Formats: sequence, structure tokens, C-alpha cells
Amino acid sequence: MSSASVDYIAPWWTYWLHQFPHVNLRFQPLDHTFKPQDENYQQSLIFLGCVAAAGLGVNLLCLAIYLSCLCCCRRDEEEEESKKSNSCCVTWTAVAAGLICCVAVGVGFYGNSETNDGVYQLTYSLYNANHTLAGVDSLVTGTVGGMQSGLNEHLSRLGEIFATRGDFVQTLQFMQQMSENIMKQLLGLPDWEKAKVDLAAIADQTAYVEYYRWLTYLLILILDLVICLAACLGLAKQSRWLLTTMMVCGVLTLILSWASLGADVATAVGTSDFCVAPDKFLMNQTKDVISSDIVHYYLYCSQTLPNPFQQSLTVFQRSLTTMQIQIQGLLQFAVPLFPTAERDLLSIQHLLNNSEASLHQLTALLDCRGLNKDYLDALIGVCYDGVEGLLYLALFSLLAACAFSVMLCAIPRAWRQIANRDRDYDDIDDGDPFNPQTRRMMSHHSEQGNMHSFCSYSSSMGSQTSLHPPTQTVTNAPPNQSALFGGNPRYENVPLIGRGSPPPSLYSQPYRNRYSPTMRATYLSMTEDQIRHFGGDFRA
Repeated sequence: MSSASVDYIAPWWTYWLHQFPHVNLRFQPLDHTFKPQDENYQQSLIFLGCVAAAGLGVNLLCLAIYLSCLCCCRRDEEEEESKKSNSCCVTWTAVAAGLICCVAVGVGFYGNSETNDGVYQLTYSLYNANHTLAGVDSLVTGTVGGMQSGLNEHLSRLGEIFATRGDFVQTLQFMQQMSENIMKQLLGLPDWEKAKVDLAAIADQTAYVEYYRWLTYLLILILDLVICLAACLGLAKQSRWLLTTMMVCGVLTLILSWASLGADVATAVGTSDFCVAPDKFLMNQTKDVISSDIVHYYLYCSQTLPNPFQQSLTVFQRSLTTMQIQIQGLLQFAVPLFPTAERDLLSIQHLLNNSEASLHQLTALLDCRGLNKDYLDALIGVCYDGVEGLLYLALFSLLAACAFSVMLCAIPRAWRQIANRDRDYDDIDDGDPFNPQTRRMMSHHSEQGNMHSFCSYSSSMGSQTSLHPPTQTVTNAPPNQSALFGGNPRYENVPLIGRGSPPPSLYSQPYRNRYSPTMRATYLSMTEDQIRHFGGDFRA
């Protein structure tokens, strides 16, 4: 580092960021020196943003490949173990995405606060330095104006009064020379306005930009947290529309995360280039308007360095002292002879006293300790808190991109799982023989002869309109199930004895709607043992 300042040492992360490759848009390597006005240097920072854009493209390409593979590669959804593993995978993926998002938001809040603190310290130091420089200009302008207007007016009037006394007139001429010498020394001080740098305007603009930057990141943090929570809610509720909305928002937030990452990295690298050698940059900026000795004095503020204003301030002090001695002599010897001169002499004495007070204030303001403290505070705020906060914001953007990438991988799997569950429910409803839709299908098949077992059984046992079953011999042996139900394997070898509850009544309202007349007639034509054996199969 070119700076020899004892109180400021650039942090290690600024050196690390300073080593980032600086390449312009034509892929030409550049010097790492901080030159914000140089077009190639600006392109090197834009190049870092382009690298983040390339990372976004790779991320979206990987997500597209993953979603394509997920759509093309179908797994056997009918196996229960596969379903459980898929559900477990979706659950843990959602948990991982939620945890990463929460960590990212926490890091983002800390980084946003640190960056805001660093910029606030910079603007506060700029306001203090501007107040110091404005005070110097005000004292110099006031003192020179008082010497030019007030002192010269009083000396001219005293010259008319003391026209008959040559020694008094000579004293007034000597005071005139002393006042001109004072004005010469004051006008020899550096004119800060020539540097064309308004620190207050820079501080105002910086604070304005920082406010909207802080507010933007705050909204981004809240948006990321809301999207993550809404996605978890959609996975828990298995809501398709919510998952679809969160998937679109996740893609947009992913793009926003990569964009903020590029902006944070570019800003951090540019600021680190300044923080590594701030003294060199400031001396190059002010070499045409302010002497290098003066800039060196304020940047390093060492006791071994001479004060470049010491000679001017010393001449100012001596000239004032000499003028005050001359005024005391005139008050003592000239006023008894010329009483009308007392008023002008007292006014000159008051003006000299004010000039002496201005001299003390000017000496304090021109001392290097005040401006150097503001300079170091600004450097610490920018290079420590500011750059550190930018690094945390870059980490937040990277973690947010990872979290939403994981979330975008989990949502399609959850979508397929919801679709498979709905399809399974539809299959269960289609296979229910007592479902109204299935009943219509069974009635249609019975017309084609596919349900001949119930029809043949009802024709052999009696008419559908008969309410009294035919008398049959009660036997302990179970009847032939294949004969009763036409050889349907569904009703063969089914252990129905000992269920502990009688079959439901066919004339109750729920079962009246579920059983067809043929099935109710068949049930009524069965014996008591047959009802005991086969009545359970007629339950809903």
C-alpha cells in the first residue's frame, strides 16, 4: 500500500478483492489502480457484472435440463416404496430450501445494515470536513473584507485628522502596510473552491443513493422471505395454483439475486481498489489545484511534518501585534491632541481584536488533526463497514440463488406427487362397485353379458319383484360360492364369519341408493346362512 498512515491499515478483504482480475469488454487485462474516470476501468467493473449474468445463464440452463429430465424420465408411480421415497425427497428438499433462504435473509439484513453504517459514517465525515473548509473560507473572507473596507476607511479618516502631524501620519502608513501584508498572507492560503469539489453536495448525493439502495435491499429481503414461506405453505397445503405462482416468482427472484450479486461484487471490487491506496488517488486528484505538501500534510498528519501554513499564520500574528501596539500609542498620545480621532482609533482596535480571534480559529481549523480525523473516519466507514457489508450482501445473493434453485427443483416433484395422488384417488373411485359411476358401468356391462353371474343367480332364485324368498333347507355347510356368484374369484374363499356386526339394511336410505334392484332381490332370496357368509360383501 502506498499510504504510510499509521492510523489506517486497509483490511485483508480489500486486498483480496483488489486481486480480482480487471478485464475490459475486449478481454484485455488492465491495471488494478482505481481510476473511476477511465473508460477501460469502468468496463472492467461492468465485466464483473457480466460474469454474474453468465452465472445466471448457467443456473437457468441447469434448471431447464433438470426439468426436462424430470418430465422425460418417468418412474413407476404405482410402487408404494417409490412414492414414499419421492415424498421424503420433496419434503427434505423443501426443508433445505427454507433453511438456506432463512440463513440468506439473515446474512442480507446484517450486510445491509453494515453497508448503511459505513455510508453513514462516510457522509458524516464529509459533512464535518465541509464544515471545516467552509469555516476556513468564511474566516479568510471576513478578515480580508474587514481589512479592505473597514480598516482602510478608518485609516483614511485618521489621515485627514492627523494631517498636521507627520509622525502620526507615518504611523498610519505603517499600519496600512501591515494590513496589506495580512491580506496577502490570507489570500495566499489555498482556495478550496478551485478544486471544484463540493463535499456537501457529494454527501447529499451519496446519502440519497444510499437511502434508496438500503430500501431496495430491504424490500428484496422481505420479498425473498415471503416467497420462501409461501412456497413452503403451497407444499404443505399441496395447492397447485400457489405452487405455480411461487415457481414464477422464484424464477424472477433468481434473476434478481444474480443481478444483485453482480452489482455487489463490482461495487466491492471498485471500492477495494480505492481502499488499498486512497492517498495516491487523492493526491492525483488534487495535484493541479492544491500543493502536494498541503495534501500530504492533511493525509498523514505526522508531528514530523511541517505545517505549510505556519509561516503565513506567523506573519499574520506578528502584523496584528504590531498594529495593536501602534493603536495603543496613538490612543495614548494622539487622542489628547485630536479628540475626534478617538472614535476611529477605537474602531480599528475592535477590528484588530476580531481579527486576532479569527486568527486563533483559523489556526485551529487549519491544523491537520481535524481534517485527518474526518478522512480516517471516512476510510474506516467505507473500507471496513461498507466493503464488509457488500461482501455479506454478495453472500446473501449467492445463498438466495441456491435456495430458490433448490425450491425450483422441489416444486415440480411436488406437482407430480399431487397429480399422482389425485390419479390414485380417481382409480379408487373407479374401482368402487358401489360408486354411482361404477354402477352405471356395471349396468352397461350387464347388458352385454359381462355380469351374467348376478343375472343367472337372480333368475334361478326367483323374480326381482318377489318379496318372499323361496323356502330352502337350512344346512350348516356353506353353499358353493362359485355357483352363487358365477365363478367370480372376488367372492371366493373370503373369510366373512365372525365379523361381529349384521349386514346393513338394504332399505335404509344410504344403501337404497347404492344397491341395484337386482342385487337387493338376490340378497333377499338368500338363506340365513348365506346372508351370514356373504352379507359383508354388500357393505359400502
